[in-house]
Amino acid sequence: MHIEILVEDQSGKKALDILVPMLIDENHTYRIHSYKGIGRIPKDIKSVNDAKKRILLDQLPRLLKGYGQTYKSWPKENPGAVIVVCDLDDKCLKAFREELYALLKSCNPKPETRFCIAIEEGEAWLLGDKNAILKAFPRAKMRVLNQYENDSICGTWECLADAVFPGGAQELKKKGWQAVGAEKSIWAERITPHMDGDNNLSPSFCYFRDQLRELATWSLNQESE
Repeated sequence: MHIEILVEDQSGKKALDILVPMLIDENHTYRIHSYKGIGRIPKDIKSVNDAKKRILLDQLPRLLKGYGQTYKSWPKENPGAVIVVCDLDDKCLKAFREELYALLKSCNPKPETRFCIAIEEGEAWLLGDKNAILKAFPRAKMRVLNQYENDSICGTWECLADAVFPGGAQELKKKGWQAVGAEKSIWAERITPHMDGDNNLSPSFCYFRDQLRELATWSLNQESE
C-alpha cells in the first residue's frame, strides 16, 4: 500500500513523520504533506482554487479528485490511499464528517480515503501519552496533565503549554502566533519519539492508528484476492 497523508500544519507533519513508521511496517510506502492551515471546503466544490495557496480544505476537492484519477490505473497488488488529518477545533464533529464524506462521494472515481480528526487539536494525541510527555519534559506539571480529559474541548494546545512551557499558555501567547507554531513543532519533535502507539488514551489518535493499520491490512487482502 502507498498512502498519501495530508495534514494541516508543519507540527502535525513532524509528529506523523515519527509516528507513521512506528505504526506500520516498511512494506508500505507513504508521503506526508503539510499545509498552511485548515481553511474550509469550498461551497462550490467544482471551483478551481490556486494550488499555490496551501490551505488544506480549500484544496481538498482538487486533491481527492486528482488522487482518484491517479489511483484508478494502479495495479491491485499495489493500491494507493489517502488519509486526511485535521483538527476539529470548534466545529461539530458529525456535521464536519458529513461534509467531508459528501465531498468524497462527489469524486468519480473515489480514491480510498480515511478522514482522521484530532479532537480538539493535534496536541490531544500528545496529551494521550503522559509518559511520553514526562520523558520529553521531566519537569512537566503533573497537576495540569492530570486535570486534562482526553479529547475534551478545553483549549488543548493551551493545556499542553501550561504543562511544559515556562509561564504557560499566557506567556507563550505574548510571543505571537509564529512562536506558538514553532513551539508546537518542538513539542511534536520531542514528545512523539517516546510515544507508545498501542497505549495512547486519545480516542481520536487511536482512530487514526487503527485506520492506518486497516489500510495496510486492506492492501494485503487486495493482493490475495
